[in-house]
Amino acid sequence: MLTDLPNILTLLRIASIPVLIALIAFNNAWTDGIACVLYIAACITDYLDGMLARRWKQGSELGRMMDPIADKLLVGALLLALAGYGRLVDGALFAAIIILVREIMVSGLREFMASQRATLPSTRLAKWKTGIQMVAIGCLLAGDVMPRQIGLGAISFTHLGAVMLWVSVVPTVMSGWGYLVTGLAKMLGTGTNGSSAKLTH
Repeated sequence: MLTDLPNILTLLRIASIPVLIALIAFNNAWTDGIACVLYIAACITDYLDGMLARRWKQGSELGRMMDPIADKLLVGALLLALAGYGRLVDGALFAAIIILVREIMVSGLREFMASQRATLPSTRLAKWKTGIQMVAIGCLLAGDVMPRQIGLGAISFTHLGAVMLWVSVVPTVMSGWGYLVTGLAKMLGTGTNGSSAKLTH
């Protein structure tokens, strides 16, 4: 049900998106710090909703549909906002483009597999991709001014986030390729029938 706590946490993650974008638009040390903290909280809900759904046996088709949508909306919206305000340095804009293309492709594959009453199995690489992207975006949101004010001036979080975003491209492309091969096998009739574990990221 929509009112189950795991689903509420997923909806809160979606609701945080316009707030985060507004904070990015202010572009000062305080709002950067608040955006970083709020984003960390959103990432925690990503872990909690799945864990609670399993523990309380509240898994549902609605939850399985909303969870990956919330993740992709959050990542996509923040990357676009960071790009729009010129905060993707070291060529990280191209890393963001690769990430967004992959997410759109996987979403299309999911729709196809659903039409075949099958799902794509989530992989360890996909989980690594998600984890690295979370750290990268958190660093990019923090920027450089706010960390200096709390004694972390020796670290350029903007450049660290850009590097981490590029690092995330490796599991992003590899996992996306795996999903593409699985989807093409199904399209060509060489895949197996039936369902498997959900594709969460």
